[in-house]
Amino acid sequence: MASTTTAESTDDFVIYGPDCTVYNDTPGKAHVLIVGAGIAGLTLALLLHKAGVPFDIFEKSADSRTVGSALYLGPDLFSIFHQLGIAHEIIEQSKPCHSIDVYGEDRERQFKIDFSLLREMGGYEGRLIPRTVIYNILLSKVPPQNLHKPMRMLSMTQGENGVHIRFANGSDFEGDILVGADGAYSAVRQNLYEKLKKDKSLPASDAKDLPFSCVCLAGHSGPLDPEKFTELKDPQCHFYNTIGTSKPYSWAYFTTHNNVACWNVFLYLDKESTKLHNNFRTTDWGEGAVESMCDEVRNFPIPGGDGTLTLADLIDGTPKSQMTKVMLEEKVFDTWYHCRTVLIGDAVHKIHPAGGQGALLGFHDAIALANWINVLPSKRVKHIEYIFKQYKKERYPFAKAAYNHGRNMSNVSDKDLKATITRYISKNMPHWLWVLFLKKISAQRPQASFLPYVEDKGTVKAAYQHSYVKTAKMMKDQAAAREAAEAAVQDAPVASA
Repeated sequence: MASTTTAESTDDFVIYGPDCTVYNDTPGKAHVLIVGAGIAGLTLALLLHKAGVPFDIFEKSADSRTVGSALYLGPDLFSIFHQLGIAHEIIEQSKPCHSIDVYGEDRERQFKIDFSLLREMGGYEGRLIPRTVIYNILLSKVPPQNLHKPMRMLSMTQGENGVHIRFANGSDFEGDILVGADGAYSAVRQNLYEKLKKDKSLPASDAKDLPFSCVCLAGHSGPLDPEKFTELKDPQCHFYNTIGTSKPYSWAYFTTHNNVACWNVFLYLDKESTKLHNNFRTTDWGEGAVESMCDEVRNFPIPGGDGTLTLADLIDGTPKSQMTKVMLEEKVFDTWYHCRTVLIGDAVHKIHPAGGQGALLGFHDAIALANWINVLPSKRVKHIEYIFKQYKKERYPFAKAAYNHGRNMSNVSDKDLKATITRYISKNMPHWLWVLFLKKISAQRPQASFLPYVEDKGTVKAAYQHSYVKTAKMMKDQAAAREAAEAAVQDAPVASA
């Protein structure tokens, strides 16, 4: 059958359908457009920069406001941090974290979740770092000329000859690949899904709203008094989680670098409360209505210090600009890519933070996707969709596992019967079973195939990394092909005059 051309006009930019005469076969690496300069987006940008892949990254906010709490950076991330040259800065500005202490409202410890074995299993010490700090480290490594803000995306169009995005300020950009790294309420995902829905190719599961049953109040304090918060003097991080006895709340705080503490308060909602709190719905980790919730929880007791501390001591020590109230959605989408567009991080999987794996997934997504983009053989859609398919094949199972883990960990602090059973299991889990669980976690230590390999230090063998193995072989084959082509040119006879 003869190929046909379909054209969709967007003023001066025309997107073509399957017609070999309009294939984008220009030489060089694909130009990547990243929407969303959060942790996942910045990590991908830094990796592409190291790989020599041209990119631009767009952030809708004028200021780099990284409201949120802290991140646990496990042994699985330090190989890539060393490859990117940021491990030393991260270690200097964080604290080792080896356990979580779970308390009741009486400030008595109920049990301890100890994951100190991860250090030897994974080869590196897990550390707790304020979200703002890790964000600024990543931001400082991305060339400023590649970062554009404020740039709020309005629309996108894609086809065989490229992708075109428009922004609210009237500007537009063209490229070869569009990456949606713009969070739970992703404009890229919404635009992509709207077009797929019109074409009746969007799964019903992806057309549903993001479900949620929890509200989170999060904060990142300024410097606190170590005489009052005596745990701040300890070089180790103290991670305290308190479960409300007669109220639908749990709350936690963790001591970090430079006498700073990060904290979260979780409000678990019934169906009626969910409808009420939906009025406050806002972008993840963005600005929200915090004052009323602060008033509700400020007298909640917290462990540590002289035994009289409350959340008020943390709230009053936290700048308003570093507090937010957000909905905690939980969902793993089924559609991760289409044509030239692909989603990473919270844009494609939103995980409950109780599992500590939301940002972790974003890092891992960026590594896998960067590995595949680096070996892209051409800018044709068929090749782009092939690498996207490989990316999803590697990352989707981990996203689903992290979703389930986050659900289970949130049950430790919830108020229903299921939560009671979960706490009982956490207290009484056989040591051998816990060790098996930690081994599974520690084995995931991804690296970038295009950067010098970092020697593995873990006692647990690193798990198979699909993108690393496959793309490393492709790079070797591509290098051999180039050498053969160069040799053929040199050996070719010179035509006589």
